Amino acid sequence: MKKLLLRFVVYLCSFVVFVGGVGAFGYFRSQKDFYGSVRQEPVPSLQGIKQPEYDPNKPTVAVLLGNETTEGLDFMTPYQLFSMTGAYNVFAVAADNQVKSLTGGLDVVPHYSFKEMDELLGKSPDIIAIPYMTMLDQKNYQPVREWIQQHKETTLLSICAGADNLAATGLLNGKSAASHWQTMWILSKKYPEVNWKRDLRYVTNDDHVISSAGISSGIDAVLYVISQKLGDPMAAKIAKELNYPSYHFLQNPKVEPFYIDLRYATYVLNNAFQWNKKKAGVLLYDGMEEMALASVFDIYSDTGTTKVLSVSSADAPIVTKHGLNLLSRYTMSNAPQLDKMIVSGTQAKSLAAEDIKNWNERGKTTELQLVHSDSPDRFMFEVQLEDLARQEDLQTARHAVKRMEYRANDIHLEGKPFPLETYANLLLTVVISVLAAFYIDRRFIMKKK
Repeated sequence: MKKLLLRFVVYLCSFVVFVGGVGAFGYFRSQKDFYGSVRQEPVPSLQGIKQPEYDPNKPTVAVLLGNETTEGLDFMTPYQLFSMTGAYNVFAVAADNQVKSLTGGLDVVPHYSFKEMDELLGKSPDIIAIPYMTMLDQKNYQPVREWIQQHKETTLLSICAGADNLAATGLLNGKSAASHWQTMWILSKKYPEVNWKRDLRYVTNDDHVISSAGISSGIDAVLYVISQKLGDPMAAKIAKELNYPSYHFLQNPKVEPFYIDLRYATYVLNNAFQWNKKKAGVLLYDGMEEMALASVFDIYSDTGTTKVLSVSSADAPIVTKHGLNLLSRYTMSNAPQLDKMIVSGTQAKSLAAEDIKNWNERGKTTELQLVHSDSPDRFMFEVQLEDLARQEDLQTARHAVKRMEYRANDIHLEGKPFPLETYANLLLTVVISVLAAFYIDRRFIMKKK
């Protein structure tokens, strides 16, 4: 009986050590590649870099950047949508002027530090947009929390898990809030004083404190704020320009809530056991659309199947359509061999024509995709989610759709039914754990008298 129990413990420990250890290492490495992708490359000269022009006659929107990493679409969505109105000064604001990193490996130069923003305005910004910002180092995050608290009387808008950042200030206590469905089980325990809503795309509190659910729900929340400040025609105009198919949520944000299901298991396993990740470049060029760019990093990078690398023609800052200054981590001369090069943006064919020509001449990739300009009449997420299904599999793409909280019916996914390589790697690890336990069993237990 003791020998049988010992053998059981050996097989169990072998499984935990090999499968658990390999899986944990892979998962946390993949998560670090996305949420911990802080710039390590030298920062080029930023001399002469410009901010968008400040018009004292316009209200001002400050979109925050964290000191660690900031979720890409959480940041880019309010930045672009408020900019598209033409009615606001829109600035990227951070604790200091150092380069800040977005999830997946995109780097942004803030327009102003908190101190500079306060001095420029002499009052609070009219709207503060709060994306999700990692808070692993509380001391490092403290300036962001304190600045939000100092301007608590203004309109506060959290995007996705930015509700975590807003709740950390205490300003959501006694109020209702939404957040990404994957974070709800954590946030409800972390902030029990907040009335968390699972079935709403966005939540308002007297239009002073607004919070959105998962990523695409941030579009609804921003459009709602725009409709309240500038009128419904302006919000509808922007939705039409984006080909956004879910504008109806603006009037009725109620939805069936999402919960963790088997698709989430595929997401975890891809992060843990997908060892041969695809390498996709994304070309940075002047005039590119902010949300289109960030959606590439969000849709591909977080799956655990793909590493997305920012590439530009030179190491000088790239200026987006609405005046955001970006830095790539690679130039065309030092970019590694890639599986594909993604060129985002509806006007990429004209704006990036010279860059595309230069890249093709270098012959470093087998595939170049103009994901948005080849489908100008579709919403930006759709073509990329469909490409992800073809590149990987249906289960991976379906979880990505759910993670984006994208609820339109315009996506047609085609691909393998599930991630064969991921499950093969998992099976291989299980077999190795069994063989190791079998060896220990035969060598040290079965022969023991």
